Amino acid sequence: MTAFSLGTFGFPEVHADGRPIKLALRKGLALLVYLAEAKGAVARDVLATLLWPEAERETGLARLRRLLHRIELTLGQQVFETDRTSLRWSPAAALQVDAHLFESACDRGNFDEASQIYRGDFLAGFSPEDCPEFDDWAFFRREALRGRLMHALERLVQDKTAAGDYFSAATHATRLAELDPLSEVYGRHLIRSLLLAGDRSAAERHHAALTRRLRDELGVTPEAETAALMSPVAAHSVPATRYVKGAGVHLAYQTYGSGPLDILVMPGFVSHVERAWEHPASRTFLASLTKLGRLIVFDRRGIGLSDRVGSAPDIDVTAEDIGTVLRAADARRVVLFGASECGPACIKFAVDEPRLVAGLILFGALAKGCWSQDYLHALRASQYDAWSKHLIAQWGGPVGIETFAPSLAGDPQARAWWAGLLRAASSPGGISAVLEAFRDADVRQLLPQIAMPTLVLHRRDDKAVRIAAGRDVASRIKGAQFVELDGNDHWFFAGDQRPVLDAIRGFTEGLPRR
Repeated sequence: MTAFSLGTFGFPEVHADGRPIKLALRKGLALLVYLAEAKGAVARDVLATLLWPEAERETGLARLRRLLHRIELTLGQQVFETDRTSLRWSPAAALQVDAHLFESACDRGNFDEASQIYRGDFLAGFSPEDCPEFDDWAFFRREALRGRLMHALERLVQDKTAAGDYFSAATHATRLAELDPLSEVYGRHLIRSLLLAGDRSAAERHHAALTRRLRDELGVTPEAETAALMSPVAAHSVPATRYVKGAGVHLAYQTYGSGPLDILVMPGFVSHVERAWEHPASRTFLASLTKLGRLIVFDRRGIGLSDRVGSAPDIDVTAEDIGTVLRAADARRVVLFGASECGPACIKFAVDEPRLVAGLILFGALAKGCWSQDYLHALRASQYDAWSKHLIAQWGGPVGIETFAPSLAGDPQARAWWAGLLRAASSPGGISAVLEAFRDADVRQLLPQIAMPTLVLHRRDDKAVRIAAGRDVASRIKGAQFVELDGNDHWFFAGDQRPVLDAIRGFTEGLPRR
């Protein structure tokens, strides 16, 4: 049997025993790629509709039969296993797909190999004519693979820098900066790597180019940390990212500051421990918390710099990951700050590990993911799914910022930062599973079991989560303090931070001392 390989990074290519096969059929290439990605049988009706959406059913099926025949004539042998209703790549056909090799390398943590396999975006420059559903499918697959590449490159920059291989770190940082040229985090990775490698002239060129891009496209100047890279004395830097392995997954986390109190911050459905410091308002908020104690932040499994996994991190798993990170950070007296969708996981951990939790702060959180007859404070499941579908369809742009942070929605820098954070934090497919898991979450039965001091914060006109949801949470927790804040931002760092920080400060100062 001939060994076939299918190249999907860039314009699709087919090889047989190492020899290129010229298949001058765009729909034929699309069919081969789609079947290879399906990894199983696909209904003939589905394929006919995918490739000939405007055709009548029988016409589409007839065209599909002719296309299969022409493909096998070109390849020189039968490569499809078919029956009356479906078809797939024949299990007897030895098939290797570069996208699958890339994902396998990422799963094994072999990021060097993964970065070499990824030679271009998935199906870049390729589209069969008049096949919008195929193009949509290819877009989501492209974004998923691109997100995994960014994650792999960030890990490589960190690993190569730690090993003293600054030249390789700069090479990988260059690819990162090309993927998101407006990211100051990626720009700093590159400039710092070049300086460590001793190539100051190249670092100066990239610093100047980044400064121009930020000015011309966002109308902003570089942050102090970016500017300080070129000065003889380094200024404040982002905390070092470290990793701990828990339940087979490496979790990225940071600690910053010191003090008798630890404050673990979980910001919501997406996070990125390094890019969180990139936006001035987010950085100011996090830095302000360090005046109250030691800050701990981490990315949940499947999100940000933590390992990507095949399933969504549900509440139980996320609570377990909280414990893994706190043990790695040698935490002793912890205040959990759970915002939005991360509130339920903090609630679960507080109930499971009450001895470790000195206090619980919930911001813009809700106890149940969707509406029911006995819970009226959330979207109905159909509304939630429609919102989720819109979010995923616009992934990679500043989608949702008008809802999450109305006060920042008109700021070009904030929009670019949010879009970049989304791309770096997850992929459309990955975040879809996360949102589905939250939709089905319900921790109401845990709230009466919370035994530590609890502060519930919610902005009065929050556009993402109704304030009634916050009142409901507080009413179910014995002795909980509920603070209603002015404003309509869902992000805790957006808008006026002072009331939020003042409430947190008063709460932490009033906690019992051990």
